[in-house]
Amino acid sequence: MAQGESSSILEEMQEQWASMTGMAGMFVGTILLGLSIQPIYNVPEARAFGEEGATKASNVILEMFFILIFTVVIIWLARKGLDFIIKGIVMVALWFSMFYALAPYIELFWIMIRIHNFTTVVGSIVLINTALMVLLHRYPEWYVVNGVGILVGAGVITIIGVTFVPVLIILFMVIAAVYDHWAVNSSKHMLELADTMIDLKLPVLLVAPKSKDYSFLEEGDQVMRSETPEDMDWDDPVKNMPEPKKSGRDALFMGLGDVIFPGMLVISAVSFLPEMGPEIPTLFGGTMHAGPLTVGLGTLVGGLAGYVALMTQVARGNPQAGLPLLNGGSILGYLIATIIALGPTALWQDISFF
Repeated sequence: MAQGESSSILEEMQEQWASMTGMAGMFVGTILLGLSIQPIYNVPEARAFGEEGATKASNVILEMFFILIFTVVIIWLARKGLDFIIKGIVMVALWFSMFYALAPYIELFWIMIRIHNFTTVVGSIVLINTALMVLLHRYPEWYVVNGVGILVGAGVITIIGVTFVPVLIILFMVIAAVYDHWAVNSSKHMLELADTMIDLKLPVLLVAPKSKDYSFLEEGDQVMRSETPEDMDWDDPVKNMPEPKKSGRDALFMGLGDVIFPGMLVISAVSFLPEMGPEIPTLFGGTMHAGPLTVGLGTLVGGLAGYVALMTQVARGNPQAGLPLLNGGSILGYLIATIIALGPTALWQDISFF
């Protein structure tokens, strides 16, 4: 029985290999984009809680509290039918998050063509950000949603990654994984939140189509939740059921948080671990050290291993809590890579609660 089930899962994964590979590419691409801009933001002024706040656990608890409040508010607004408020709040947050990812590359562009001044750089950043938001609002097809989502994700993982040391990032990841498991499998309110975002066509998730003719514009608001009709004829329920799809949904969906949390640990490792090994020049000037970079890439490999494990569950066509496997794989990759590249003493950073 178990052997037959394993064979079925492998067959489903083979049928969905293109979409699963595409999603893996977006997962890796978002994190590598964040890694490329890390040198720009790896300064005390860019840390959300300052240099001293990087080791204070209370700041992580505060961040988690804000996430919970945001989730509650969005679900409450959705149940009240106030979708326009949800879209406004999220669009503003996306605009600012995308700013962090775009700004270094736009400034680099103007430097390369030797037209570099404050007005030109800021004006072009504002113009491009706004244009992308307008495009997202008017034509939120899957590739537009993915493009904006990758930029937003890269910005967020970088800003949070340079804000906390790895030990606190791991604490953040463990708490988030437990919460994600409960929110998806027990309360199921995370599925409700995901459906709301899909219905509003907002890039707080990544979309990997399973066919060339897929359109995200036609996606409904009941993708994640399987609801039974209220007027179900229980004497003959089969006739009320939709025809089953061989490979589940028409596209794979991954919440942006499933990329952000592993990415945060990658950035944090590169930012805070001991500067050991040869220096490696970066795109925006300055250098990275080979030791911390090796740990960061090892963390990314661990996250990919967690992703493969997650896909064995997703292949069945049911919603899955992504963070337990993705965060677990990333943390394991971080631990192994740190011990090999820097030694076990590098695993711990002195932290305090306040």
